[in-house]
Amino acid sequence: MMEATEQEDHIADAGQFVAPPNGGVNELLDMGEDNMQGQMEEFLGPQAQYNEEEEERKYYRRKRLGVIKNVVAASLGAMMVYSVYMGLLQMQLILHYDMTYREVKYSNLGLEDIDRKMLMGINVTPIIGLLYTPVLIRFFGTKWIMFLASGIYALFVSTNYWERYYTLVPSAVAIGVAIVPLWASLGNYITRMAQQYYEYANYKEEHVQEQKKLPKGACHSYIIIFQSVFYLIFNLSLVFAELPMRLVLNSHLHENKYILANVKVCGAEIRGMIPGFNTTVLTNLPHSMLLIKVESVLMGFALLAMIIFLVLCGPAYRPTEEIDLRSIGWGNIFQLPFKHLRDYRLRLLCPFFIYSGLEVLFAITGFSLSYGVCILGLKKLWLLIVVYGLSSSVFSSLSLFLLRLPRWLCLLGGAAVHAVLIIALLAFSSKPDQPEYLGPLLVISVLWGLGTALNKTGVSILLGMLYAEEKERLDFIYTIYHWWQAIAIFIVYLWSGLPMRAKLSILLATLLLSCYCYCVMERRMAKKVQHRLPRIPRPRHKVKGYRYLEEDNSDESDSEKSVEEENDENIEEMPSADGEEEEQDAGTEGADSPRVWRRGARGQQHRWEDGHLQGAEEEEKQVVE
Repeated sequence: MMEATEQEDHIADAGQFVAPPNGGVNELLDMGEDNMQGQMEEFLGPQAQYNEEEEERKYYRRKRLGVIKNVVAASLGAMMVYSVYMGLLQMQLILHYDMTYREVKYSNLGLEDIDRKMLMGINVTPIIGLLYTPVLIRFFGTKWIMFLASGIYALFVSTNYWERYYTLVPSAVAIGVAIVPLWASLGNYITRMAQQYYEYANYKEEHVQEQKKLPKGACHSYIIIFQSVFYLIFNLSLVFAELPMRLVLNSHLHENKYILANVKVCGAEIRGMIPGFNTTVLTNLPHSMLLIKVESVLMGFALLAMIIFLVLCGPAYRPTEEIDLRSIGWGNIFQLPFKHLRDYRLRLLCPFFIYSGLEVLFAITGFSLSYGVCILGLKKLWLLIVVYGLSSSVFSSLSLFLLRLPRWLCLLGGAAVHAVLIIALLAFSSKPDQPEYLGPLLVISVLWGLGTALNKTGVSILLGMLYAEEKERLDFIYTIYHWWQAIAIFIVYLWSGLPMRAKLSILLATLLLSCYCYCVMERRMAKKVQHRLPRIPRPRHKVKGYRYLEEDNSDESDSEKSVEEENDENIEEMPSADGEEEEQDAGTEGADSPRVWRRGARGQQHRWEDGHLQGAEEEEKQVVE
């Protein structure tokens, strides 16, 4: 018995030693849970090294650098596209002009007829650009239009590998179709980048956080800077476009005495381009492999421009903004560019839009050929255009003075320079092959580039300032601007056979009319004459679901409501016509519109409540009786 009790005591002691009491286990579990909870709090809680304001500042600094990258990339892409396009077109026209080249390589193709139709496609097709440009921009988006248009220019380069009627003419027509959308997208893109930079630089402001309408004049300084940078880079395209001419064709050209043998007079007294110019300008034909190599290099840069637009350029709008822009209805998108011409500011700037296109084309074709080539010879053509391109690029930086000076100084200053030069060119004529006039002609090129720089940057900056707060209208505004420039392209195409003094007189008259209309516009704005803008309809999203039957739309932010209220207060409506348009817009909102769904739901609810109350009252009367 004693041995049994000792064994039991021993077993009991051993059991106590092996298995601790439940209280100890609970204490260990509590300690583990407290430790884990402390680690989780330490992990999820605010870090000692984390500074929220500093991280936010770094984030928006990266966003601002991204905007700058977008502006530089868009400028480089546009510069490359036009360097390739103008360089190839110039080389192609010189080769096709030479009779020996046509007879030896393409005797039965009729290159002269192909060139005429190709130029017609480039110069005439943009006239209809106003009809489709806004629809294309809203459908594809600003960035994708730049990419697709650069692809059309690359297509034009590729057709020169196989020069036939069915390759050159359709590609030239495609370029004519793409000119207005490309330039409208570029102008819209640069202005939108200025707006985005302002938002990222002032991200703490309440109107930026709530995505409200920007204050008037808030982003004007950024518009001035970005437009100046764009034209400073883009105007270098005239410089790079002359590289094929200088490096390839110059060594194959005849001397001036042979080319200008039948030319009698140059300058203001000639009619057409250069009457009597020799039809044989090449001493020997360039090797086909050399031309293929040049075209391959140009094709490579055209593809590089496409990659720059695709990869380096960010979107111009947020995804929700792009959806809203195209949800106003395609019929409204088609009509709105025409309705914006009701704004007296745009109507009075139309002469300047036309002159902006006329003066650039006159510098490249009229002055450089009828004065430069006729007096100095074809071998100096590249020098005149390079000087003009460098001048317009460098002097584009002068528009930065608009940060401190009034905006009229840029446009009227460039107009004054061009007016003096046009009057001088009206009186200037010379005999052909006069090398001593190289200095004066280079000075004229430099001064004309100065006027072009002030004109181009001035018009783009002015449009950005006038409509900086109307980001939903920018594509319409720049479409109108570049459509009028397309009209100028067509005018230059038509006047090719006129006397030089007639061309200069048209140019001078357009310039004086532009200055007068611009002064009238500035005077009206100084008097605060109310301008008339068409009402942009509300986005019509196709929405379905029970939650849109509620009285409040949960998807509509306060900022959208405030923007709509401000637009309704600030935009002047047409007294009769606009009233009809409002009724039509209200009628076309459709059954899928949230507003119509809410109205219908409220009406049904009120009718149901009225019927229910009437039924209850009748039952009570019956019970009482």
